[in-house]
Amino acid sequence: MEEIYAKFVSQKISKTRWRPVPPGSLQTAETFATGSWDNEENYVSLWSIGDFGNVDSDGGFEGEHQLLCDIKHHGDVMDLQFFDQERIVAASSTGCVTVFLHHPNNQTLSVSQQWTTAHYHTGPGSPSRSSAPCTGVVCDNPEIVTVGEDGRINLFRADHKEAVRTIVWEVHFHPSNPDHLFTCSEDGSLWHWDASTDAPEKSSLFNQGGRSSTFLSHSISNQANVHQSLISSWLSTDPAKDRIEITSLLPSRTLSVNSLDVLGPCLVCGTDAEAIYVTRQLFS
Repeated sequence: MEEIYAKFVSQKISKTRWRPVPPGSLQTAETFATGSWDNEENYVSLWSIGDFGNVDSDGGFEGEHQLLCDIKHHGDVMDLQFFDQERIVAASSTGCVTVFLHHPNNQTLSVSQQWTTAHYHTGPGSPSRSSAPCTGVVCDNPEIVTVGEDGRINLFRADHKEAVRTIVWEVHFHPSNPDHLFTCSEDGSLWHWDASTDAPEKSSLFNQGGRSSTFLSHSISNQANVHQSLISSWLSTDPAKDRIEITSLLPSRTLSVNSLDVLGPCLVCGTDAEAIYVTRQLFS
């Protein structure tokens, strides 16, 4: 087994990513990026490893990873991805998404593009617009897709100042029965996610058309001596709770379903089709 080289950097590191090598290239990875979190000041940094095993004039290994450049990052780095050879996309706990550009001539990083309010909370119990952490990002040049704790999926393009598309508008657990989850989306879907142990067949919510259901399996692992009654159905390892039933609550796809709310057996949602849907028999 090859020797492992360690370097102490006085920062908690949340993410590490190798810079991709050019297509068709036979060279090995030599540069990687890191992001930090839970520090007074967080950074996105670029490092080079050089050739491991070669000894320099001071007796140290030339291959020890060396800092090329870094730049301050506002908030914790929640995710980090290379967009291409020169650009890195960072997701922040503040809800911001930033594209950093590497300048190899003088080994610096600068902000190339930034969406400061990519993810945010709205509605009762929160300010008019409070930040929500951006928890993940994936890149496929020229597109960037982000997800956040606000339940949104954003599609960005590097040359656009605003999101090209935003999807998964609201997510609500039933206030008194958290085995049931409800989601609405820009694609016109309104879904009921049922993780209860006994998911009986239910009639169509709005008594129109058919109902479509899908079953998803939990990842199951057996654990002994676990008090299942104290565990959420979404986290349970009980094989009896192996399936989640997903039911489409609207008779057919419509324009964007922008908002929903659920209380007891009642559900209401509003759409861009200029229609409001209401039911008082959610679990009948």
